Amino acid sequence: MGKIKLDEIDHQILDMLIDNTRIPFTDIAKKLLISAGTVHVRVKKMEESGIIKGSSLMLDYKKLGYSFIAYVGVYLNNTSQTKFVLERINEIPYVTVAHITTGKFNIFCKIRARSTEHAKEVIFLLDDIEGVYRTETMISLEESINDKKRLMHSIFNDL
Repeated sequence: MGKIKLDEIDHQILDMLIDNTRIPFTDIAKKLLISAGTVHVRVKKMEESGIIKGSSLMLDYKKLGYSFIAYVGVYLNNTSQTKFVLERINEIPYVTVAHITTGKFNIFCKIRARSTEHAKEVIFLLDDIEGVYRTETMISLEESINDKKRLMHSIFNDL
């Protein structure tokens, strides 16, 4: 699939949606001096082309009691087990991100937990997956940067 062409209005709409995915189309229309129908049609076009893939909800995990973050590198017995292991990892809701990687680990995961005890339980679940040779864990002392908006704004400024 080729690169999708976006004009200045599309960029401005995306810019506002990046900052606030819940902004009403009427508010976007007023700021851009276009009709709400135009905003709706353009957003729909960007959804259909796959540029916009839904919107997301941001939670304050600390306030919900899930402030513990750890990163777990997973070593596999054989790389041919990757798909199977990822399917098992996907069944553990506290694993929020998993990447197939090159280098030291076969899979690299981010977990969120209530406490070190809870994190230990999640890590043991990972260790118990058939095909996992061993795991290596790093504890996050603080999530200092977690801002996808900056990247999205940079991408659209480059277009």
